[in-house]
Amino acid sequence: MSSASSPSPSPTQNPEQRRSWVPMIGLFLAQVLMSFNVAALPISLGGMVEDFHVPPTTASSTIVVYGLAVAALVMTGAKLGQRIGWTQIFRGVLVVFAISSLLMIFSRTITWAIVGQLLAGAAAAIIVPALVALIAENYRGAQQATAVGSLGSARAFSGMSAFLIGGTLGTLVGWRPIFLITLALAIAVFALSFTLRSDRGDPSVKIDLVASVLIGAAIVMLTLGFNNLNGWGILRAEDTAPFSVLGMSPAPVLVVLGLICGQAFLLWTRRRMASDRVPLVDLRVLGSRAERSAVYAMFIIVAMEAAVNFTVPTYIQVVQGRAPFATSLAMMPFNLTVFVTATLIVRFYSRFSPRAIALFSFALTTIALVWLAAVVTNNWETLPTILGLIVFGIGQGSLVTLVFNVLVTSAPKRLAGDVGSLRGTTQNLASAVGTAVMGALLVTLLGVNVGRAVVDHTELPPELVSQVDLDSANFVSNAELEQLLEGTTATPQQVDAAVAVNEAERLRTLKLGFLVLAGISAAAALPASRLPRYRPEEIPDPAPQD
Repeated sequence: MSSASSPSPSPTQNPEQRRSWVPMIGLFLAQVLMSFNVAALPISLGGMVEDFHVPPTTASSTIVVYGLAVAALVMTGAKLGQRIGWTQIFRGVLVVFAISSLLMIFSRTITWAIVGQLLAGAAAAIIVPALVALIAENYRGAQQATAVGSLGSARAFSGMSAFLIGGTLGTLVGWRPIFLITLALAIAVFALSFTLRSDRGDPSVKIDLVASVLIGAAIVMLTLGFNNLNGWGILRAEDTAPFSVLGMSPAPVLVVLGLICGQAFLLWTRRRMASDRVPLVDLRVLGSRAERSAVYAMFIIVAMEAAVNFTVPTYIQVVQGRAPFATSLAMMPFNLTVFVTATLIVRFYSRFSPRAIALFSFALTTIALVWLAAVVTNNWETLPTILGLIVFGIGQGSLVTLVFNVLVTSAPKRLAGDVGSLRGTTQNLASAVGTAVMGALLVTLLGVNVGRAVVDHTELPPELVSQVDLDSANFVSNAELEQLLEGTTATPQQVDAAVAVNEAERLRTLKLGFLVLAGISAAAALPASRLPRYRPEEIPDPAPQD
């Protein structure tokens, strides 16, 4: 394998042959297809609850099964692509994605919608590594760096368009027409796939079923464990937990079991590689310190993004009680900045090394998070808050593209599918961890802050606190708290005091959450400092090794 930090031949030894961007349009739209589908699901929950007459927790199963299918199957999907051929399997799973869209459009029960998203997740598990492999197959040098960058910008573009278009359709027409867009995208990408450079599969590639089961179980248990830390309990089992383990919540137990399965997967894979058998994922994509650092940095970046994407909507919709459309407008500066930066950052690759760009970008995200902790108020549309989100978006967009590009360019083309599966696993797991850990952190901080504030407010007697369980309250809006207090013995003065506590402590918790994220961002300087010093024109073309 070609190490990213190894001596590089002169750029003249690897002349770059430019190709048409038409194939990349199809790959860009394929990323848009997956990201739009993911962003459309939360918008559709209300409509599914109404149409299918099911509780929101049942409707949200569509989101869960999609994420689990992608994370659990992406490594196996990469090996299927190598065996069958990336272009051929890419077209096949686009048909599966189109079928999933039809199931969403015409489903009459929630079961069919869940099946639809299970199919979409299985298809995405192959599309994710296919995008990396097909970029490596079709582009080289600066074109490859630009193509990789476009995948990051496609995610941000899809998030914006899904909120705006999906929110408008959901309000005026209904939730089902939203998936007409995913159907149209699947058809368009299928047509454009015929412009891709054809590749041949390798029937000799074997799929390691033991490794598939181990990594699948690890991802499922880790995702379920982290996602249910709030609902099932961080340590002690809550009443909402499906079961308990000696009084403990099953969430941390699943996390520990997931880590054990993950270690077993690594041990099994190393043993298989030592005996010259084909592994599920080639660990040589993590052969150097720079490549491992890129994965660590990618995990931190995606986890921070997920944490912010959880924190801001929670505060706007739950605490402030505003509509989802207000959330999309509030997040627009961040999403738009990520989209633009992820596209333009490749222009700086010829001037600065990955290490320099990463350190500068993490410095930006750290400064932005500290700034947000200082300036955020109950009025989210203030100029200082918008500026903080823009600066954070610049750092975020730069980092997502950069670390992914480091992995792609440092691996031989024949390992591009392994890089893609590693990216898919890392991003899905980091997203789940970032969302869940941030949620657990905020709820814990909120409980401590509110409990202390209740003691300090002598006008809130213990009898009243016990009636509403105020010192262990979750995030609720002022209006919901006032409604809750109507059924108690609270006087108007006590209601005002409780609302003041609610407003002040939730804002303080939000600020503390941003400070914690800033600390994580600052700590990310360690893996960032281990990224390679090379510039893109110095990267050897790994194609001769294939």
